[in-house]
Amino acid sequence: MDGDHKAARRYRSQDWFDNPDHIDLTALYLERFMNHGVTAAELRSGRPIIGIAQSGSDLSPCNRIHVELAKRVRDGIRDAGGIPMEFPLHPIFENCRRPTAALDRNLCYLGLVEILHGYPIDAVVLTTGCDKTTPAQLMAAATVDIPAIVLSGGPMLDGWMDGELVGSGAAIWKGRRQLAAGEIDGARFLEIAAASAPSAGHCNTMGTASTMNALAEALGMSLTGCAAIPAPYRERGQIAYESGRRIVEMARLDLRPSAILTRDAFLDAIVVNAAIGGSTNAQPHLMAMARHAGVELHSDDWMEYGYDVPLLLNMQPAGKYLGERFHRAGGVPAVMWELLQAGRLRAGRPTVTGLSMAENLAGCESGDREMVSRYGAPLKERAGFLALSGNLFDFAIMKTSVISPAFRARYLSAPGSEGVFEARAVVFDGSADYHARINDPALAIDENTILVMRGAGPLGWPGSAEVVNMQPPDALLRRGVMNLPTLGDGRQSGTSDSPSILNASPESAAGGGLAYLRSGDTIRIDLNLGRCDMLVDAAELARRRRAPPPPVTPSQTPWQELYRATVGQLESGACLELALPYRAVGQTLPRHNH
Repeated sequence: MDGDHKAARRYRSQDWFDNPDHIDLTALYLERFMNHGVTAAELRSGRPIIGIAQSGSDLSPCNRIHVELAKRVRDGIRDAGGIPMEFPLHPIFENCRRPTAALDRNLCYLGLVEILHGYPIDAVVLTTGCDKTTPAQLMAAATVDIPAIVLSGGPMLDGWMDGELVGSGAAIWKGRRQLAAGEIDGARFLEIAAASAPSAGHCNTMGTASTMNALAEALGMSLTGCAAIPAPYRERGQIAYESGRRIVEMARLDLRPSAILTRDAFLDAIVVNAAIGGSTNAQPHLMAMARHAGVELHSDDWMEYGYDVPLLLNMQPAGKYLGERFHRAGGVPAVMWELLQAGRLRAGRPTVTGLSMAENLAGCESGDREMVSRYGAPLKERAGFLALSGNLFDFAIMKTSVISPAFRARYLSAPGSEGVFEARAVVFDGSADYHARINDPALAIDENTILVMRGAGPLGWPGSAEVVNMQPPDALLRRGVMNLPTLGDGRQSGTSDSPSILNASPESAAGGGLAYLRSGDTIRIDLNLGRCDMLVDAAELARRRRAPPPPVTPSQTPWQELYRATVGQLESGACLELALPYRAVGQTLPRHNH
């Protein structure tokens, strides 16, 4: 054994490569690893073998930066005395995967669990970026429970066009409204889209990608300051190197996710999500990660801990600026520092750095008060998710930080009934139905209409699709009505500025109340009471419930059928329910293969 790298403990990989009880099997395991130049002495040295879960590929452009970053991770691992082994992950690309990338979160999770359990890996660097690449890998790390660290790929550089900031995703939603209103043509729309994505990296807005990487850091699973570094910045390669070095020490210390992913960590993540104006997709992803970690996290926690939190970060879509300025203003630690001073965090908890979160945040106050507000002078008060229930669903959320002054004035400011409004429902069964009929004059859609999307949940789509942020018909857009109330059992893009009611559970395909809603029904929304109800006579509702839910599209692949057979609802994270009993599977060695 190499004296310079003597193991502090026996690693799981040694059961493959240094097993005197099974020298024949050791030979079998060693033999093929050596065919590209790795030596038996390396593999038998007692050094930890560190996996690099490679999420970057040509099919995952938001994460492609990791193809290069992995080289710096390797350098860090080698310099710290570890042995790197890079392997591919199932690709997840939010913008392009059809019918929805939500299918791939659970598939990637399954694949990574099998790799980490079944191969000689002692610890792992998780390379994250695009929306679901972060929760998929953290879910797997929680299930396997070997030392793990998150390395974000980082956001793109800020997008600019005609002297104005254009944020990824947010520019698409604004541009399609302008296109429908006749303000721009198709060529201009494509120019805007291209300008919003000027470099390598994931979304430069506080969409789901930036949100989930910020929350990985808030949970304590990344090095301090990692999440917000833009992909092309030199600091990104530097923190890749430091992450490689740190994971080797974590392997020696056996510092595992189970020590870090505690209830306190998840409650802090809920608080941070509100303060940064984070994506509504954080709700199912955090719930999924918590459940795989064996942590009790409840739907009520979003209101109890995360609603009465001020918006501190001035970043699109809830604010004005983009990712580069966020990084220069101090990134996630600057926001968390404000929350810590206000007593809103449980920051004595452990993190991958080996220090407590409170120690990580020392000296992290921001010097850019236009980007990161002081806790006592926020951009908005009470900016967290509002949890709703009623006869349409048991649970749904509404992102309050994106309620615009115009939306509030039109729907939430009636004298004596502030926060309460009623609207006539127009129901769409899937996005194809919406696109086909949204401009049909017979629907008589006006400012007093609420657009409802159903058939978009985990079972119905399948996978749950980002289709709830529906825009008004062209005629209303031309009149300057940019948003209508929207509601649905699917999701919406984290880059959207729509204050939708979404993630409704149970979904229509599971027999939720949306299945029995009809166009023309009146829906009453009371944000003060957290209620959302269809005002339908009880006898009529009972008659409707005797009919089956609306049909769903057939599964198109074997995985879609397996997904539908095993998935839960968005309220509880849309997990594969059969996977939840499996905990710390990496602590039990798999059977030999010969």
